[in-house]
Amino acid sequence: MLSKVSIYTDGSARGNPEGPGGYGTIVEFIDSTGKTHIREYSAGYKKTTNNRMELMAAIVGLEALTKPCHVSLFSDSQYLVKAFNDNWIEGWIKKGWKRGKNEPVKNIDLWKRLLAAMKPHKVQYIWVRGHSGHPQNERCDHLATSAADGLDLLEDVQDL
Repeated sequence: MLSKVSIYTDGSARGNPEGPGGYGTIVEFIDSTGKTHIREYSAGYKKTTNNRMELMAAIVGLEALTKPCHVSLFSDSQYLVKAFNDNWIEGWIKKGWKRGKNEPVKNIDLWKRLLAAMKPHKVQYIWVRGHSGHPQNERCDHLATSAADGLDLLEDVQDL
């Protein structure tokens, strides 16, 4: 039976004097025993977009799992969640779809890496609307804010 893991992720634009970006992106895991694991990811991505940081956080979270898991990934990024729930990513990579009339797809490198990170796991993407007061979204926002405020929360994930 697969271990159950919830991943809460958010990209934060706070704490970066150089403009928008995910300076304080953080990932929280909750394993089947209820134990919480927190991991920060921001190094080297100070000037980037929030969507890119949402992707990075999801990738880092999935890559940190050492054995196949049933993963519920909570995110307030509609871009990230809809890409999978509506099969956009398959079209972008395999069929060369465009996002708009002539807009090239961004972050192809990360989409491919995320697909590879998902392979051993059963992943369910759950969109929690941002700033809605929903407790799952509040958890995502709290993690990003904590990281952006420099609390340096970092705990290695232990063999999930």
